[in-house]
Amino acid sequence: MDFTQSEKTVELTESMWDFMREHVFPAEPEWHAYLAEHGEHAHPPVMEKLKTEAKKRGLWNLFLPEWSGVTNLEYAPIAEISGWSPVIAPEAINCQAPDTGNMETLENFGTQEQKNRWLKPLKDGSIRSAYAMTEPAVASSDATNVETSIRREGDEYVINGRKWWITGVADERCEIFIVMGRTDPDAPTHKQQSMVLVPRDTPGLTIKRHLPIFGYQDQHGHSELVFDDARVPADNLLGAEGDGFAIAQARLGPGRIHHAMRAIGMAERALALMVQRAKEREAFGGPLAEKGVVRELIANSRIEIDQARLQVLHCAWMIDEVGAKEARYEISAIKVIAPQVACTVIDRAIEVFGGAGVSDDYVLAYFYAWARVLRIVDGPDAVHRNTVARGELKKTPPYVG
Repeated sequence: MDFTQSEKTVELTESMWDFMREHVFPAEPEWHAYLAEHGEHAHPPVMEKLKTEAKKRGLWNLFLPEWSGVTNLEYAPIAEISGWSPVIAPEAINCQAPDTGNMETLENFGTQEQKNRWLKPLKDGSIRSAYAMTEPAVASSDATNVETSIRREGDEYVINGRKWWITGVADERCEIFIVMGRTDPDAPTHKQQSMVLVPRDTPGLTIKRHLPIFGYQDQHGHSELVFDDARVPADNLLGAEGDGFAIAQARLGPGRIHHAMRAIGMAERALALMVQRAKEREAFGGPLAEKGVVRELIANSRIEIDQARLQVLHCAWMIDEVGAKEARYEISAIKVIAPQVACTVIDRAIEVFGGAGVSDDYVLAYFYAWARVLRIVDGPDAVHRNTVARGELKKTPPYVG
């Protein structure tokens, strides 16, 4: 592959950096102050200002090539830049999870009526959405384990079960849930599951609690849901009965690229903070930047970030060239390496910052918590390592012995 950035990428990258420096970074203090005053799950008005500005600059819905004309390879650097402010920037350009995956799902599997009702406002950024698959009672890294029942009764589906770690639910703008459950327990293993669209105000759906990550409450929430005879029209089915597992697999490919690039952006900001701290802080007779151990932390961080970035770019290129299915081993590999590198680099930055690094005065503590979570979401590291190993075991090497 050619790693030279296209003219479109250069233009978008420059525009994105201008947007970040002029609007996103200055909005961070206002964002946090508003949440401190109005509650952890409030919606800071500054976000709507950022969205308006992003639309003016053409930085909107860039994540899906069919809509934006931007390839996965061209979008990857934009996703990385958004990772420098991972709570605010992705939403500001309407490229935030889980909405991106849900929009792709509706685009690929939704009926025209479903697209008109839900996809259009999601593309406009006027509502949010959630993806309800994970359950507390089973190991949900194996999607065939889901126990929530989706039972057909006449012209309706009746849903019963519990879900948790469902991102976005605490935000009242989250109006639609894509729910995965079991429609036919007697079908072949990978044809037992289906997906249905469940509006937020559906009777029988209860939002039980919002779960923290390492003590942090996400502004949009990671929530536990209870479905107790929740009924939706049969027309709310996505695809056909039994398509749930296949839809879930199709949904996750490009989204993992987005997570990986944002993780690299987080690592880059952590490294920038580490370098700045090392230059400004003095201990034992001189700046930290002059200490060999600190220089080693900085050097290793640069090497590992660049390695991970190249791997992610290669994976994005493969998705563009041969599709997500053929790039499944590369997707699993970058899903492991990018959050792992982010965790390591952020941890090194915390080491250089000392006590300040684990406080809320800097972004490092939250970055570390979120990077660690990324090693679980969309499939834990162990599952993806198994996928990579399976691909390796299928290869015939040019020489052994």
